[in-house]
Amino acid sequence: MPLRFPVVPMKASIGALPPTSQDDEWAYEIKWDGYRTLAFITAGALRLQSSHSLDVTAKYPELTDFPSAVNAQSAIIDGELVALDAEGRPSFSMMQQHLTQVAFYAFDVLQIDNVDAIALPYERRRELLADLLEAGSNWMVPTHRVGDGAALLAATAEQGLEGVMAKRLGSPYIPGKRTPNWRKVKNRVQVEVVIGGFNKGAGNRTGVLGSLLVGVPAADGSLAFAGGVGTGFSQATLESLTRELQKLATKDCPFNQTPPRSYTRDAIWVRPELRARVEIAEFTNEGYVRQASFVELI
Repeated sequence: MPLRFPVVPMKASIGALPPTSQDDEWAYEIKWDGYRTLAFITAGALRLQSSHSLDVTAKYPELTDFPSAVNAQSAIIDGELVALDAEGRPSFSMMQQHLTQVAFYAFDVLQIDNVDAIALPYERRRELLADLLEAGSNWMVPTHRVGDGAALLAATAEQGLEGVMAKRLGSPYIPGKRTPNWRKVKNRVQVEVVIGGFNKGAGNRTGVLGSLLVGVPAADGSLAFAGGVGTGFSQATLESLTRELQKLATKDCPFNQTPPRSYTRDAIWVRPELRARVEIAEFTNEGYVRQASFVELI
């Protein structure tokens, strides 16, 4: 039976570039930082489905004419909704706030005229997609390349982009599955932060910290809250860092403004004497670290 919505999109594993010896067995695409979205086209009508299977069509009237660019009566297309900043780079914060018109960047096709394409190899689906969708003011099929993934990753780093997607040639599309045939290879930025508190851990972190509460120096010399860091710790690091922070515990919040309640339900404040290096995807518009991972104390 042909696919029908809701369809759960195929998922990628987080990893490194394939070995150089296998480089020509993979295709590489720029990883666009936005909202993963499936587009369903049926007899001139459009339905946009979020990665959580929600109908988000009404949120993006700028895509109303998208079906007119599809050379089929019906189709299911996978892609990313992206908002671009003034320099033409994807901005996740602008996407969240819908501060500008979005664009749909299509990168796969699951079905054309009620005929499923998911069993076809990646490269054949890309050929079909290129013929299926005509570029428009708010949609396009970004290019991909076979091999030379390291060069594309380096180029995305220079341009301040998130990274690349590596996709194995010959691989099918498997809805709802996370597979090593698709890899997210991200560029990461290391920044220095000041530790101003921590949340107690739960579950397998009972007795140690759950996440760090961190800040960055503000222009007036105070400490501005910059979010939480909950990953990147070994068990030994969790134990030693918890001991160090307990010695610095204080009743006074060290940040110039009390952080949002969502960060501080069981917070323990500490004197801001320890600094850490963390890897992040970016700072949000609020000045918070995004996708932060602990590296080391400095």
